[in-house]
Amino acid sequence: MSRAMSNMRGIDTPVRERRRRVFREVANLAYTSENLKDDMEALPYKIVDYEEPLHWESVYRDRAIIRERIRLAMGMSLRPENRERPGHLTQGLEESNIDEKYYEPPLMQVIPSACNACPENRYEVTNSCMGCAAHPCHSVCPKGAISMKDGKSVIDQEKCVKCGKCREVCPYDAICHKQRPCKTACGVNAIKSDRFGRAYIDSEICVSCGQCMVSCPFGAIADKSQIFQLIRAMQSGRTVIAQAAPAFAGQFGPKVTPEMFKTALKELGFADVYETAMGADLGCMAEAAHYVEEVASGKQAFALTSCCPSWAVMAKHLFPETIDKISNELTPMVATARIIKREHPEALVVFIGPCASKKLEASRRTVRSDVDFVITFEELAGMFEAKGILLEEIKAMDKMEDASGAGRGYGVAGGVASAIEDCVKAYYPGTEVKIEHAEGLAECRKMLLLAKAGKKNGCLIEGMACPGGCVAGAGTNIAIPQAAKETAKFKAQAKEAVPRHGTVRTGHGTEGLSESILLR
Repeated sequence: MSRAMSNMRGIDTPVRERRRRVFREVANLAYTSENLKDDMEALPYKIVDYEEPLHWESVYRDRAIIRERIRLAMGMSLRPENRERPGHLTQGLEESNIDEKYYEPPLMQVIPSACNACPENRYEVTNSCMGCAAHPCHSVCPKGAISMKDGKSVIDQEKCVKCGKCREVCPYDAICHKQRPCKTACGVNAIKSDRFGRAYIDSEICVSCGQCMVSCPFGAIADKSQIFQLIRAMQSGRTVIAQAAPAFAGQFGPKVTPEMFKTALKELGFADVYETAMGADLGCMAEAAHYVEEVASGKQAFALTSCCPSWAVMAKHLFPETIDKISNELTPMVATARIIKREHPEALVVFIGPCASKKLEASRRTVRSDVDFVITFEELAGMFEAKGILLEEIKAMDKMEDASGAGRGYGVAGGVASAIEDCVKAYYPGTEVKIEHAEGLAECRKMLLLAKAGKKNGCLIEGMACPGGCVAGAGTNIAIPQAAKETAKFKAQAKEAVPRHGTVRTGHGTEGLSESILLR
C-alpha cells in the first residue's frame, strides 16, 4: 500500500462515513423494521435525502451506488449492470433474511457505477513545470516522449514506457505518477480492467485481504456483511457468544477499556465474550514445539505461520511447494471457537475482528471452523450505533483476562513470530530461533521467493497480508499507529507474558488442555 493510502486510514472521510451509515441503517432494519421489503426499498432515499448532488454528478447516481452498498451490507450480490432490467433492490431478500450464516461469493466486489476508471499507470506533467532551460526530463527520456509546448514539458503517452526517469530528475517535482490505488494496494495482481477502463476483481486470484477496498478514494469496492443475519440469530433466542480478536483494543474510542467493551457486547445481546487470543496462546505453544522438533532440528527447511488466511491462501496458490511448510495448527479464530463449542455445544459463535478474509475462513469446508458468523469492528460499530449504545458511557461489569501477552501480541505485524519465539525461549531454553516476518502481500511474495530459493532455511516465517498486521485490517476503525499502540497496551496488561505450557486460561478458570486433542 502506498504511503498516501496508509495515511488515509483512520480519517473520517465522506466515503468512510457513508459506509458506516449503510451498516447502521442495515442493522436498524434488522432491529426495527416491520415491513422489511418496503423499508429496504425506501432506504436509499433516506440516506440520499438531498436534491443537489454531493458526491457525484447527480443524486440518481449517488442513490444507485447506495443501493448496491445496501445489498452488499445485507450479504447479497450486486445486481448486473449489463441487463436492461437488473432487478429490484430487494431481489433475493428472502434468501438473505435468515438467522444463519449467509454467504454468496465472491466476498469482495467492485461497484461499477462508483468506479472512477482511474489511470493504471501514467506519468503526467503538472502545472508546477517551470519550463527550465536544462530540461533534464527531455534528456533522460529513452523514447523521446517528452517535448516542449508553450514553454512547458509535455509527455506523449503513446511513446511513454512508464520508466519514471523524467520524474526522478525533475528539479521542481513537477511530474506526477498516477496509479490506480486499488491496483497498487493489491499484492496478488487481482485488480483488472473491463472494457470501459473500470476496475474489477479476478476472484480466482483474489485472497480477500480487503486492502483494495480501504485504498479506493471513491469507495467503489465493498465486501459483504453478515450483520443482518447475525442480528436475526440474536433475535431467535439462541445463545450467541462472541470472540474478540486482540486488535479490538482502542477501536471504539480511547476511553473504552477492554472491560467496558466486553460489557457493551453483552448489552448488545451476546451471552458471553471470549478473547480470540486464547486460541493464539494454544497456537504459539504448539508452533513452538513444532519449530524445535522439526525446523531447529533440521528435519524441515523452514516453517510458515497460518493465522492470516490471505497470506496462507496466497502461499498455497502461488507457491504450492510450500504447502507442507504452512502450519497445520488451527488459527486462533478456529481454536477459540472449538473451546467455546466445547463449553457451550448449542451456542452460535461470532468472530469479531479486523479482517475481511476471516469471513472466507469461516466458510471453508476443508477444516470445520465452528464459527457461525464473522463481523468486523466497523460493522460492529454500526450495530452499536443502531442500538444507541454509547461505549464511552458504559460502566464496566466484566473482566477481560482470558489470554497471555503472547496471544494478545498476534494483533500486530511480527507479533505471531515473536510469541512463538518467546514460547521457545520459555519452554526450550538454549534453542536458537531464527525469525522472519513480512507484511503486505507484495513483501510476502518476496519472502516466499527467498524461502523457495533456500535463503531462509531454519527460519520461522510470519506473513501478514495487511501492512502493520491485523491492526491494519480492512474492517478497522482507527489509524494504524494508534491501533498498534493500543494493542501493545492491552498486551502489557496480561497477567502472564506467555501461556503456561499445556494450559490455557479461560474466563471460567484455568484448565489443562491437550493440544493434540483440541487443535486437531
